[in-house]
Amino acid sequence: MTTREARVARGVRLEYLTVAWNLLEAFIAILSGVIAGSIALVGFGLDSMIEVFSGGVLLWRLRSDLHPESRERTERMALRLVGLSFLSLGAYVTFEAMEALVRHEAPAKSIPGVALAIASVIVMPLLARAKRKVARDIESRALQADSRQTDFCAYLSAILLIGLTLNGVVGWWWADPFAALIMVPFIVREGIKAIQGVACCDDALCGTVAHTEQRSKG
Repeated sequence: MTTREARVARGVRLEYLTVAWNLLEAFIAILSGVIAGSIALVGFGLDSMIEVFSGGVLLWRLRSDLHPESRERTERMALRLVGLSFLSLGAYVTFEAMEALVRHEAPAKSIPGVALAIASVIVMPLLARAKRKVARDIESRALQADSRQTDFCAYLSAILLIGLTLNGVVGWWWADPFAALIMVPFIVREGIKAIQGVACCDDALCGTVAHTEQRSKG
């Protein structure tokens, strides 16, 4: 196995882990949300399904990496599909946050939901960092963009935990949806950049890809 094949294989394992984690996350969140009567937790589960879609796209991209003649075409398509998942995530966050503000809905106090959020805050940043390393190694903007979506999952989990704390300590029920709305422009920006095929969130990756493209043109 060549060095590139080994790195791609690691990327595939990371995406399988992403899909498996988010399927588990979706199951726990939706079940807990139905039991607790929490729209927010059900929505959190639906967000996880958006991440499952993104992970599936990256599995398709990485498994086609062994075919250099179609690699760039697949990369561009995967990047755009990940961009669409960003926009879906932005729409989800906006809808959930606005609904919570209108209903004066405090963050759900579900023990399984809180445990899930804590686990996501720990696991997702590690997973995102590992994806970024592989993305740099194989010069994949699609995988880089997917790692940003993993970051956003961790941010949303952290916002939920902070919202629960502020609501419990000082009664700021609005802190959770308000903080989530602040994230929306950043999520949408990442989505638009990806759809345009210019998503690039890592300076080292940008430099490497730009050099490669310039060399291929020359």
